[in-house]
Amino acid sequence: MAYNHLTIKELIWIEQYYKSGEKVTNIEKYLSRARQTIYNVINWLKKDLSIQDYHFNYRKNKSKRGSKTKQLIGKGYDYVLDKVNKGWTPDVIVGRGEIKLSMSSRTLYRRFKDGTLEAKLLPMKEKKKEW
Repeated sequence: MAYNHLTIKELIWIEQYYKSGEKVTNIEKYLSRARQTIYNVINWLKKDLSIQDYHFNYRKNKSKRGSKTKQLIGKGYDYVLDKVNKGWTPDVIVGRGEIKLSMSSRTLYRRFKDGTLEAKLLPMKEKKKEW
């Protein structure tokens, strides 16, 4: 089941309902949200913090999730550059398994796309349609 994050509009509604003295069970029904979600926002408001602070904190925490960007360093970087200069594609480089790289061919293509590695070195010379 997918989770829908609270919008600013919903946060404002929760704040208004809370300030007007509405019960949490009623707020839950009005917004079709879980009780714990409502309580999280209300507990934030009880600390004399604003909805803007809540949303800013949510955005800050959201930016920290996910895995870190994998980088080629040292021997792996030199190996990839050498093979690409010889006309190899990232699929072949990773598939051969001559040395242990810290990424898949898909991730290696991403490093070419984001400019970490120069895409002009690839045999296809940036002719791939979907970058």
